[in-house]
Amino acid sequence: MRGPAPRDPARLPVPAMAAGEVETAGSAEQFQQLLQHKDGSLVVVHFWAPWAPQCAQMNEVMAALAKEHMQVTFVKLEAEAVPEVSEKHGISSVPTFLFFKNSQQVDRLDGAHAPELSKKVQRHAASSSTPAGTDSAREDLNARLKKLINAAPCMLFMKGSPKEPRCGFSKQMVEILNKHGVSFSSFDIFSDEEVRQGLKTYSNWPTYPQLYVAGELIGGLDIVKELEASGELDAVCPKAQNLEDRLKNLINKAPVMLFMKGSKQMARCGFSRQIIEIMNNTGVDYETFDILEDEEVRQGLKTYSNWPTYPQLYVKGELVGGLDIVKELKESGELLPVLKGEN
Repeated sequence: MRGPAPRDPARLPVPAMAAGEVETAGSAEQFQQLLQHKDGSLVVVHFWAPWAPQCAQMNEVMAALAKEHMQVTFVKLEAEAVPEVSEKHGISSVPTFLFFKNSQQVDRLDGAHAPELSKKVQRHAASSSTPAGTDSAREDLNARLKKLINAAPCMLFMKGSPKEPRCGFSKQMVEILNKHGVSFSSFDIFSDEEVRQGLKTYSNWPTYPQLYVAGELIGGLDIVKELEASGELDAVCPKAQNLEDRLKNLINKAPVMLFMKGSKQMARCGFSRQIIEIMNNTGVDYETFDILEDEEVRQGLKTYSNWPTYPQLYVKGELVGGLDIVKELKESGELLPVLKGEN
């Protein structure tokens, strides 16, 4: 990452702490002092850049969370202005959020995911009052690990993501699974230190990657290589669906499905924001799919539906249309009957 001319940290005193406000760290020294400011409590650091609009959005989210969680210290750090801190903590994109307790990193979140940020803040803030190692803390972690393991029929716990593996073993594992057309979801153990350490004990398997099928541990890279060599891997792991079947399943996931940029909580374009407002005012339940998170779906659905833009609204598996169509239906009074499948 590029950075400006070095600053004199002596000229940047740590600001007085104010509950409910977001602090700013302008140097490595300020960063370290802010981490130590509240012993044992949660410190959330937003690595941001002024040129990234999603960072500005997440700064607003941080400000709101700071007022809600007065016991948590929230800090903004301009990633390119303090490159030594960014490099030390592996910050390669913005926005990135790091979570600290007692000056030790306990979690990480990459990207502008407001609901996930809120969830992580709430979970870590709540656990600050629970001594580590207690029975209740272990039970909560085990329940969370079980939920993650069963989040998909085939779950890979790895370093990085399938698109950007962050170790050679994880890269090899992804290559083998992709070569065999295995349908799998993944979890980046670098994003959550609690999961990274807890899963080793939970599964009694000390290294990563770890592959689970139907909630049961298959093993690491060596085991998967053995299964591949013996011809058993195809029988053990579920096959990936072709794109058309996948799109059909997504479209029929709920009676009313909205494919959009972003989510209900944070629309990431003006058209998506407008359609969310209209949908919310109908009182009809609906689910959303963020096409920015899946390039295959984003491009494939345009061809499948013969509709070139987003958002796209489907009712009972049938395309209703985009924002203009939804607006017309609303103005004519037909939207509610359409959403309820009465037309």
